[in-house]
Amino acid sequence: MAAVDLTPRTPKKAYGGDGGAYYEWSPADLPMLAVASIGAAKLSLAAGGLSLPSYSDSAKVAYVLQGVGTCGLVLPEATKEKVVAVKEGDALALPFGAVTWWHNGPAAQADLTVLFLGDTSKGHKRGQFTNFQLTGSAGIFTGLSTEFVSRAWDLPEPDAARLVSSQPASGIVKLPASAAALPAPSPQDRAGVALNCLEAPLDVDIPGGGRVVVLNTANLPLVREVGLGADLVRIDAHSMCSPGFSCDSAYQVTYIVRGSGRVQVVGPDGRRVLETRIEGGSLFIVPRFHVVSKIADASGMEWFSIITTPNPVFSHLAGKTSVWKAISPEVLQASFNTTPEMEKLFRSKRLDSEIFFAPPSSN
Repeated sequence: MAAVDLTPRTPKKAYGGDGGAYYEWSPADLPMLAVASIGAAKLSLAAGGLSLPSYSDSAKVAYVLQGVGTCGLVLPEATKEKVVAVKEGDALALPFGAVTWWHNGPAAQADLTVLFLGDTSKGHKRGQFTNFQLTGSAGIFTGLSTEFVSRAWDLPEPDAARLVSSQPASGIVKLPASAAALPAPSPQDRAGVALNCLEAPLDVDIPGGGRVVVLNTANLPLVREVGLGADLVRIDAHSMCSPGFSCDSAYQVTYIVRGSGRVQVVGPDGRRVLETRIEGGSLFIVPRFHVVSKIADASGMEWFSIITTPNPVFSHLAGKTSVWKAISPEVLQASFNTTPEMEKLFRSKRLDSEIFFAPPSSN
């Protein structure tokens, strides 16, 4: 592929007001979004904020970065909405055609912030979500004539016109104290819809190194309909994530939740195509088959990623599960053009370490 700028970026505000704001990453700023057909956006709701019902042209994974609140979800062909309590660490799979609304309670102590990552290959714009609002000044019913709305809803035309025009805001509103209470979340509605990545069983747990929770069809079946896999990775201070690559032609889209560190990405011909610092709030994309590795700063680092396949497979190039441990000694020696002694030294390292490596001991 031609050289594409892989520099991590932060989003820009698209719209908002007293109730909160919607931010998005643009392919103009992050070209890999268009190359990979990936959309990325972030919703932040203030106390009392409501993101009005809408649907998107893309299947998505939502990840709650901060706060507690409620998500209303109407799946395609469903006759009843699911009302799901959400909190930091929750991941939700949102298939095509799903209608959602989000609410942060009026007494909330923090904003409700939700990250959206998804596949735009079937959308209107490669690399950018297009959302369709059901109500408000940009709602789809503002585009229909009063006659059509009246016929569709079986309302007198004056009532239909009044109903369509009664919400002057667009996308996000702040509910007044006098507003009717929204429906309470149901534990039954949460089953199979959301998984808390901070509470789920760990798929990888390396003391002093890091931890991983993988989101796939086994623990969140809706992932199959979305067509994306995801994971939450937390590495400790100065720890390293092994160099590795996705071996099933998938792109890896990574949002840094908190902390900071360094990242290197290497592509064809041994070229280092990215070397930079990454910090909380930034997003970057690793091209297919490229090797990526990260080292955390003293603060450690946490990131949420989607992979453009529901059950991703990775190959690692260091650690006890690396391909080097599987290759015969003679081939390794010839490949590096090195001595038997160096081959034995190389093979004797990282016998117990998997994909995360704690910092070297100071002793």
